[in-house]
Amino acid sequence: MRNGKNIHIFAVLGFVAVLAACASGNRGGELSAAAQTVPGATKWGHFDGEPVTKWNPDGRTMTLLTELRYTDPKGEVWVAPIGSQVDGASIPRYLWSVMGGPFEGKYRNASVLHDVAYGQRNRPWQDCDRMFYYAMRCSGVGAVEAKTMYYALYRFGNHWKFPIKRGKPVKVDGTMVARAIPRAAPANQINEARDWIRSADPPLEQIEQRAEAESQ
Repeated sequence: MRNGKNIHIFAVLGFVAVLAACASGNRGGELSAAAQTVPGATKWGHFDGEPVTKWNPDGRTMTLLTELRYTDPKGEVWVAPIGSQVDGASIPRYLWSVMGGPFEGKYRNASVLHDVAYGQRNRPWQDCDRMFYYAMRCSGVGAVEAKTMYYALYRFGNHWKFPIKRGKPVKVDGTMVARAIPRAAPANQINEARDWIRSADPPLEQIEQRAEAESQ
């Protein structure tokens, strides 16, 4: 009987060891979905505070009643201070069909920060767009959805101070931009990019290269 008990104990310990080995083998890869989205998660950065806003009388803009602070994965801190007015304009309206309204659901925090960062223009737009991607992932937006939105924003967004190879600035509605802003983002390009992202899971650098090539 004692030998039977010992065999049973060794079997249980062996099973536990296998589970531990599997768990340790996963540590080098991506975190689980739960670990990526819990408050304080570090893979995608973390938020401090939750935005409280009020709609303004114009029916289009909102004023931030509380500070929203986000630390990205590189340790850079992005702040949307109290009193900031946001309207989602940093994400062109023709892209809303890709992601929904900028203040809906999981996009809200990222959209608020992106609006404020685009209004301040004290950082390169490329950094602001990357922050938007990381903040989306921190808020629980899935990889394919977030990368597709990142591609669309990088490809069709309202940017400033483009590198010279991306075209000379022109004036649109009284504002100097690198090229005329298209009235509508080609749905077929975004759908093709989404299919590519879903199958290849490219890093952001490859997404940027694709957007750059298509912009020339």
